[in-house]
Amino acid sequence: MAKRDYYEILGVEKSASQDELKKAYRKLALKYHPDKNPGDKEAEDKFKEAAEAYEVLRDAEKRQRYDQFGHDGVNGAGGFGGGGGMNMDDIFRHFGDIFGDMGGGGGSPFESFFGGGARRSRTAVGTNIRIKLKLNIDEITNGVEKKIKYRKKVVADGVTFDTCPTCKGRGQVTRVQSTFLGQMQTTSACPTCGGAGKKIKNIPSGADSMGLVTKEFTTTINIPAGVADGMQLSVQGKGNEIPGGIAGDLVVVIEELEHKELTRDGNNIVYNLHISFPEAALGTDVEVPTVSGKARIKIEPGTQSGKILRLRGKGVPDINGYKTGDQLIYVNVYTPTKLSSEEKTLMKQLLESENFKPDPTKEKGFFDKMKDFFN
Repeated sequence: MAKRDYYEILGVEKSASQDELKKAYRKLALKYHPDKNPGDKEAEDKFKEAAEAYEVLRDAEKRQRYDQFGHDGVNGAGGFGGGGGMNMDDIFRHFGDIFGDMGGGGGSPFESFFGGGARRSRTAVGTNIRIKLKLNIDEITNGVEKKIKYRKKVVADGVTFDTCPTCKGRGQVTRVQSTFLGQMQTTSACPTCGGAGKKIKNIPSGADSMGLVTKEFTTTINIPAGVADGMQLSVQGKGNEIPGGIAGDLVVVIEELEHKELTRDGNNIVYNLHISFPEAALGTDVEVPTVSGKARIKIEPGTQSGKILRLRGKGVPDINGYKTGDQLIYVNVYTPTKLSSEEKTLMKQLLESENFKPDPTKEKGFFDKMKDFFN
């Protein structure tokens, strides 16, 4: 089943401000929260769907990628995700600002609105790891499977835990303060365990104060065809671990390597072809590089400098799979800067020919050329 548009889910326009997004999400979160709709699977799915939409649109960078590339721009493939597959821990972890705003404190508003049964432990999350992945045009065009070696922190063998005495394993503490408006309850992450609900009892030799050691790992990821320079793809759960919590993410930042002959322009591949004046006048066949190898193209007699030839479907696939770009070949007719005496004599003879005199009435203007190009 195809994913719904995130703006449609939240019921806002594409130009919606952050305040409008937050307000829309608040409304849906209250309406579909599982504690308000016990046993209602449809309501729970809508609650998660709204949380996923807001997670992407609240982040300027993710929102820009979503607007440009759609769901695949933030969800990708092979385990990448902007919000797909979120569980309740993910939701409460990412949207503490929303819950805090509505509940008058740092915890979930549903503790106030729906009673103590709605309280949930906060899950401590390890830090993310960011790595750069260099890809050439061939890998970007066709997609590629990459093995990546990286180092991350993991919980050392032999680490043991006790239940945190401050929060009694809940991972959060609640404070009640008296104000002129009455008593106000605030909930925040436990300062003793950092939200893990556990306190380290035994730290083995070689581990740091958090009971962590650094190890090297290898993971295989599938890069979808059509990624762009600067795009970030997240592999969930592959980041640094934290005692008593869940691992952070491995964030893969795409770096597009330059090709010595081809240039990427969106989903199109551009190649600058240089031919001589005799070749342009007489016509010829030439070989040009493509992402997949080589291709022979025909240069018609009388080809003018600036003409654009198109190899359809020889560009980069759209990351959403809607279409594939083309290869555009810009024809440049070379004019020699130095001539021998014999060449000068020949050129002067050509000057006498009416056929070699420019005739603007036979030349297409700029807008006519662009019309041919897009057709």
